[in-house]
Amino acid sequence: MPGPLHVRGSVVIPEAELGWRFSRSSGPGGQGVNTTDSRVELSFNVETTTALGPVLKSRALERLGPRLIDGVITIAASEHRSQLRNREAAEERLAGLIREAIAPPPKKRRPTKPSRGAVERRLAAKKRRSDVKRLRRPED
Repeated sequence: MPGPLHVRGSVVIPEAELGWRFSRSSGPGGQGVNTTDSRVELSFNVETTTALGPVLKSRALERLGPRLIDGVITIAASEHRSQLRNREAAEERLAGLIREAIAPPPKKRRPTKPSRGAVERRLAAKKRRSDVKRLRRPED
């Protein structure tokens, strides 16, 4: 479980850059509810990380902007009853967020126009519909 976090390919976040906090989880939990710290908060400082190059770091800072507090992103996990499973869930979510944030921008859309046949079919269908409606009208 402990160790570096593999985001994708060559992007690996060292364990030293991940901050963990544990607390009691809310909700039902039986006898151990008041004694186990199963809720997990995983923090990662995007601004000071060495795991991302300058281009990836600027891309991540731009895309994660609203979620960052002083350059730090925090993920909370409390859906499982065991701390280990919550740690795994938090790591998976952080890796997914970083993966999305550093993904290359999508390719530009090449504008296209409808083919001549498509335009003619559309106009023919409109003409047919117009004729049907015209024939339904009462004659004066």
